[in-house]
Amino acid sequence: MQIDDIPDMATLRAHIDALDEQLVALLAQRHALIARAARIKEQVGLPARIDDRVEEVVANVGRHAASRGLDSALIQNIWRQLIEAAIAQEDRYLNGDRS
Repeated sequence: MQIDDIPDMATLRAHIDALDEQLVALLAQRHALIARAARIKEQVGLPARIDDRVEEVVANVGRHAASRGLDSALIQNIWRQLIEAAIAQEDRYLNGDRS
């Protein structure tokens, strides 16, 4: 079904809800990858925050957003929040919180 073929708000909302569920599943995968990153960083002695990598990730998503017609600045802002949460997750692990 094409977006323009969605006939009404109820159907549109159902599509949005399904997409939101997929996005949450992807965020859960990202969370698991960050957990693995924390374990690797512990083994090799890296800190949770690596500023060059933060800027690389933000630049990458900015380019991806722009290539899809999205507001690059908005997406970069969202990703900075996501990255800060990931750094906090890694910090907790590196400081002994294994929960």
